Amino acid sequence: MSKRDDVVELGGNPIKTLYGWGFRSEHAYLAAFVSLGLVFLSWVVSRIKHDERDQSDRWGLFIGEWVAVLLALGVALKHEE
Repeated sequence: MSKRDDVVELGGNPIKTLYGWGFRSEHAYLAAFVSLGLVFLSWVVSRIKHDERDQSDRWGLFIGEWVAVLLALGVALKHEE
């Protein structure tokens, strides 16, 4: 295998690279559910600290984006398996 083949193999498909490193769809799904819990937890903590509602909502939305990305990653990894 030439040096160029190594670069294409590692950098050509990030899903295959993650799969090669041992990252499976179950890991992505678990991370999505954990991040969903973090959304709720960050919202509760922010409300307890008496922060303005806008700030607590922004934290929830920021972390909430991770859920969709991790679920999509899980689906992509499931196709790789």
